[in-house]
Amino acid sequence: MFLFKPTKKEEPKKPEDSRVNQDLELVMKLNQEFASSLDLNETLNTALKEILNRLNAQAGNVFLINEKIKKFECIASLHQDYLEDYQLDLKDGVMGKAVEQRKCIRVGDVRKDVRPIAEFYFDLDNKTNFTTFSVLCAPLIAANECIGVIHCLNKKTNNKLFEEKDRQLLETLAAPAAFAIRNAKMAKDMIEKNKIQKEVEIVGDIQKSLLSQNKKDPFPIAGINIPAKVVSGDFYNFSDLGDGKYGFGVADVSGKGIKSSLLMSKASSLYRCLSKTNFSAADLLIQLNNEICETISRGMFVTMLIGIYDSNKKELLLSSAGHEPPIIFDSNGNFSNYNESGPPLGIMAKTKYQEHTIPFDKSSMYIFTDGITEIRNPKGEELGSVGFQNYIKKYKDHPNNERLKAMIDDILGAGHIQKDDLTIVAVDGN
Repeated sequence: MFLFKPTKKEEPKKPEDSRVNQDLELVMKLNQEFASSLDLNETLNTALKEILNRLNAQAGNVFLINEKIKKFECIASLHQDYLEDYQLDLKDGVMGKAVEQRKCIRVGDVRKDVRPIAEFYFDLDNKTNFTTFSVLCAPLIAANECIGVIHCLNKKTNNKLFEEKDRQLLETLAAPAAFAIRNAKMAKDMIEKNKIQKEVEIVGDIQKSLLSQNKKDPFPIAGINIPAKVVSGDFYNFSDLGDGKYGFGVADVSGKGIKSSLLMSKASSLYRCLSKTNFSAADLLIQLNNEICETISRGMFVTMLIGIYDSNKKELLLSSAGHEPPIIFDSNGNFSNYNESGPPLGIMAKTKYQEHTIPFDKSSMYIFTDGITEIRNPKGEELGSVGFQNYIKKYKDHPNNERLKAMIDDILGAGHIQKDDLTIVAVDGN
């Protein structure tokens, strides 16, 4: 005898079960689509389209929080194009409430809702010629940080009203959207950062091209510049003026960063231009100061030393605008300083500068910026003028272009920590 077990009939799926499965499939689809895109605009539009379609909503927007100005910025909008680039206070409307409470909020019928958040839409509708009936707004929370909101308007039904199940659904869909938007935003910020970095590198390359190049053949002047960062606030230039005369200039801008480097680029360009027609060191400083004073930012200034070495007369003509006193190392192994100076460039227009002539035979002069003497060892001790003099003695027999590199390499190799630009120009008397 065979017993047959009756086959259990499959019960038809309830509409609720089918809807839950659809929602889960949509969440998975969104996660997959979001994971494949790091483009912020693409991510935002994809999120909006999918969510509005699932909610059967008439319009929707994504507002991100701009932390700098403390406002909502509409950066994506469907069927409400007039809201793009729109800014709102963080406390405004249901969006402000959603961020404050960190949960999805539903305004079932704006015209019957007595809460203050409903009043916001009457004002907005008057400005945009859009009629708001019902609102859903979910905060975009990623890594415990609220970065903005998804804002949906009017269900495409006869009464145009969202229901509680719609609120729950948007709350579910907002989570993967938030992480996707955060990742896309981080990718965009990184691209912008890299772009800025590349532009800074270009500025650095331009600055390097403005520096005089050391000669392979024997030449009385050589220079070296090691920026603390990509760009430098230091500058030097030297040239053969003919008849045994050689011109040179060294400058240092106050402060650090892009602002200082731009001022240095201006100062160096002015110097290169004006020095071609003006062989008076003092007059050149006067001209440079007047030009810089016209456009310099408050609190900034430029120190500069300009000189001419006459190899026939064996003398130096020097003029200084607040620059570090250069060190002179004579043939007997003695050190001295040129201490005459006027105020830095950019402090006061129409300032008069003086120039002085000093004997210079079988000696070397080192013009430097304060990054050299103020550089510190691991103990926090500054190199100082005496420490720098020790390196001058150590490498005095090297050719000037090799000498400067050897000095810098040794200073840094000894563990000194560079926090400022390092610049040295050596002038050798024959």
